[in-house]
Amino acid sequence: MKKQQKLGKLVVNIVLFIICALWTIPTLGLLVSSVRTRDDILSSGWWKFLPHREWVAEREIALPEDTNLKEAITVEGFTTDDDTLQLGFEAGNGTRYQWVNRRERTVAVQGQEWVIFPKLTFANYSNVLTGKEYTYNNPDGTTKTEKGTDMSSAFLNSVAVAIPSTVIPILIAAFAAYGFAWMKFPGRKALFVIVVALLVVPLQLALIPVLKDYVNLKLNGTYLAVWLAHTGFGLPLAIYLLFNYISTIPRDIFESAFIDGASHFTIFTKLVLPLSVPALASFAIFQFMWVWNDYLVALVFIGSKPDVQVMTMRLAEMVGSRGQDWHVLTAGAFISMLLPLAVFFALQRYFVRGLMAGSVKG
Repeated sequence: MKKQQKLGKLVVNIVLFIICALWTIPTLGLLVSSVRTRDDILSSGWWKFLPHREWVAEREIALPEDTNLKEAITVEGFTTDDDTLQLGFEAGNGTRYQWVNRRERTVAVQGQEWVIFPKLTFANYSNVLTGKEYTYNNPDGTTKTEKGTDMSSAFLNSVAVAIPSTVIPILIAAFAAYGFAWMKFPGRKALFVIVVALLVVPLQLALIPVLKDYVNLKLNGTYLAVWLAHTGFGLPLAIYLLFNYISTIPRDIFESAFIDGASHFTIFTKLVLPLSVPALASFAIFQFMWVWNDYLVALVFIGSKPDVQVMTMRLAEMVGSRGQDWHVLTAGAFISMLLPLAVFFALQRYFVRGLMAGSVKG
């Protein structure tokens, strides 16, 4: 039996390790790609970050100026062509030939060497956050200058949207959950059933009616519009989650507080809120992640103007206009991950307790 238990634990640990690796490897690849140069990303995979053998230029040779690139090209006794030289022609003797400058007919003679510490740069993050210009070399020897994408304003816009859209529904839902759990009033059960039923209403179904009301009220295009939208769409889950937790608080605590003359508001602020931190934190993680990664609601109620764009809009714009610039896209994607990761790791100790709230009584 002990051997079977140990074997079972070993199998479980191996499976968990594989699952964690499958989740972690893409993130590691994203991080490594974000600190590699543009040429390295285009020429090799992110796993080249690990120690490996790499072609390194040892010397350069100049071909005759009248070399016809449309015909066969002879380099040190080896025959190849223009397309092969652009990618790199391996001669079979541990040497590779590759164009350095096609216009000047200059070829690099390369040999393999071990690379332990690869070239890393934080210029990608600087280009993404500040939008400054950067220059890179093309395979034909020409240079090109491009302007980076300034994502700092989009990052601040996402913060301005996500924080109020997380705090407002938490406060309203906490009041409502306390009322449903511990206050008796007519229609309490019917109202709670309606709130739970709203969980199945598709978000997309309400966008157009809400947008029409916002246009009539002249709220469309403002932060208040998206705050209210996220609050309305997030309240059903928040109320249901907090109700399951608050309803499990021992009744004796409330009875003692009532005997001491405490009001419902005092009990809520002094007792319920401090005791409900795990549930509040677990919902805060859900709500913040949803709002931060939201694209549709922000696009409908704020718009896509550059001065109000959030991170998801700016990333989508970059994918459409700069889909080949992986060094910029990976840096932008990793920047968009930093704040959600910080929120999750700051509140993760409450996460499981909040999700399990109300599942066991007694």
